[in-house]
Amino acid sequence: MNRFRIWIAAGMSLLLAACATTALPTQGLQIPAQDKLAVLPFANATEAPQAQDRAQAITVALLRQKGLSTVVVYPQAPSDNPLEAQPSPTGAQTLDWARAQGASYALSGTVTEWRYKTGVDSEPAVGLTLQVTDMRSGRVVWSATGGRSGWGYQALAAVGQAQIADLLRGLHVVAAPAKPAAKP
Repeated sequence: MNRFRIWIAAGMSLLLAACATTALPTQGLQIPAQDKLAVLPFANATEAPQAQDRAQAITVALLRQKGLSTVVVYPQAPSDNPLEAQPSPTGAQTLDWARAQGASYALSGTVTEWRYKTGVDSEPAVGLTLQVTDMRSGRVVWSATGGRSGWGYQALAAVGQAQIADLLRGLHVVAAPAKPAAKP
């Protein structure tokens, strides 16, 4: 009977592990809470309209929850009509904007999947890559990628939020050291 339970537990573990795949860097990135982080436009490599906007909005909210005091978002004119959409800015243009904002770091991303799978259960599926560029050196200093699928009863946004939160575990916000109290 114990062997049967072990096999059931192992099978359930494999089943649950198949639902999420996340690749985190071996090294995390520590960002001081007072540093300014610019969030650049996300690229949409899916067929889902505005998937990049949804993923970016979730990412910005989660970054603020992590304790970053100043998160600035690249301004884009929203348009519900794809025929009126403005051309996407280049990577160089967005990095120039981040420098002009005085950002220490810039976060960019690509949405590789954001949809409900076709089939009986219509499971939500999300795939993303995120990367942080150090504005002083211009080098990418952190990146993470991952994908996740949920169960048929789950919302796509909830699965996306869980995946983005997992990816952002590699970013560590460090509080500023407390100033010593002045002696009377």
